[in-house]
Amino acid sequence: MSDKTMSKEDYLNKAKDLGSAEAPKQLDTTDFFTIAEERRSVRQYDPSHKMEESEIRELLETAIQAPSSSNLQPWRFLVIQDQAAKEELLPIAFNQQQIVDASIVVAILGDTDAYKKAGEIYGNLVEMGRMPKDMADTYINSIHQTYGGFTDEKRKNVAMIDGGLVAMQLMLAAKAKGLDTVPMGGFKEDEFKATFNIPEGVEPVMLLSVGKGAKAGFDKNRLPLDDVLQWDKY
Repeated sequence: MSDKTMSKEDYLNKAKDLGSAEAPKQLDTTDFFTIAEERRSVRQYDPSHKMEESEIRELLETAIQAPSSSNLQPWRFLVIQDQAAKEELLPIAFNQQQIVDASIVVAILGDTDAYKKAGEIYGNLVEMGRMPKDMADTYINSIHQTYGGFTDEKRKNVAMIDGGLVAMQLMLAAKAKGLDTVPMGGFKEDEFKATFNIPEGVEPVMLLSVGKGAKAGFDKNRLPLDDVLQWDKY
């Protein structure tokens, strides 16, 4: 094996050249297993395709049906739609072209202080008649004690896990609507937070381009299931 390497920017950008020259497959079904199988990481988009706010909201409403630790829903979304804002983001994301060509970029963020909303979340359950008030109070007190006692790193880890869950749900929802996505972890986090005014305690999980793919992502290449599967004990 060669010891040749490349810069981070080249590494992130060359992937777009590995896909098919054909447009992404248009599906005539929303069957879950088909959607999951056909989803690809698409890096080349039709820059003329625009998304209405109602379309974006529908995708995010579906995404937030994802599960989360103690139902605290720590995900936060920054939708970057304005072209000037996407141009500002481009160098922060190592000049990945999908940043400016996709219809939107959704920054998936995680609120490390999400536990402080436990009162609102569980209070809503009481108002809806789904939980007795004394039980809700017990949950709220336990959540504040548990999550409030976590280290900053532990709370960040929780937000990252839940952010991954909501991001995957968003990608599948987009595919079901005939759109394409690519998740991106390659960006300068500190510069992103400063440039886009991300509040303290809110951490970037990933960037996610959403739009109409112009060229399909390359076919999936997965390790055999038996290479990654163990039963009962490792």
